[in-house]
Amino acid sequence: MQHVVVFYMDKVPVGCGAIKTFDKESTRSMEVKRMYVSPDFRGKQVAQKILTELETWAKELGAKKCVLETGKRQVEAVKFYKKCNYKIIPNYGQYIGMENSICFEKYL
Repeated sequence: MQHVVVFYMDKVPVGCGAIKTFDKESTRSMEVKRMYVSPDFRGKQVAQKILTELETWAKELGAKKCVLETGKRQVEAVKFYKKCNYKIIPNYGQYIGMENSICFEKYL
């Protein structure tokens, strides 16, 4: 992946996320991938800072929206994305028909 954010605290990596081109049409989209925060640093706004940086970067690259997938059993992740104004959309691409997947989008 070319567009990766790594969040450090005291020179230790504690979280990360990435974006990649999803489509190149007029509604150019970026897909958020590999969001992760170390368990000891959850609830400390690390994920929010990473996602905000990824969204800013996506806008700078000309994206109109971000899309992403997470698991339905990832309850905290689902709540987090909803809190960040992501809306549930029909599953896309490889996630179509995947019972445990839930997909989101957010216009930037």
